[in-house]
Amino acid sequence: MRLFAAVVPPSARQDELGHVVDRLHRLPGADGLRWTSRPGWHLTLAFMGEVDEELLPELRVRLARAAHRTPPLALRLYGGGHFGRRALWTGVAGDLDELRLLAERADAAARRAGVPMDEHRRYQAHLTVARARGGDADLRPFLDELGTFEGSRWEAGELTLVRSNLPVSGVRGEQPRYEKVDGWPLEGTAGRPG
Repeated sequence: MRLFAAVVPPSARQDELGHVVDRLHRLPGADGLRWTSRPGWHLTLAFMGEVDEELLPELRVRLARAAHRTPPLALRLYGGGHFGRRALWTGVAGDLDELRLLAERADAAARRAGVPMDEHRRYQAHLTVARARGGDADLRPFLDELGTFEGSRWEAGELTLVRSNLPVSGVRGEQPRYEKVDGWPLEGTAGRPG
């Protein structure tokens, strides 16, 4: 199964972002983007790709340990950015050092459970809202609108293991479906060495 570890913003915070994204849909060039669906909005911590089911028990144990060592995080969705001319995202503000540490712990948990992970990159906290169709688009008008976005604070209290079910129908615009496989409360104490 295709898996990733994530933090999922609560629906009220997703609704705030949704109001801005609805405005982005009306901008010229919006049809040149593939918009991510709200039920799938998340902050990816560690993308694992295809994982053998036999690795799941050990992966669960190690992710639970990572969550247990990490305190709840004060976060908010904030501003906008892009990866080249191919992906548009909103950023994250708040406990970013702790979020980065949770991402590193989730990555390490997957590696130690035997999941072959891609090369390690520095974590960039973001929530993808759109990708360019064909891989290249002028994202400036969308960045201008998204750049002023400031969502409300929320407390992230769970590390979630998510399964990504890729589209199979071939229908243009069909989105992956995400399903929660498991979740663990963030239970660490702030300021305690990790």
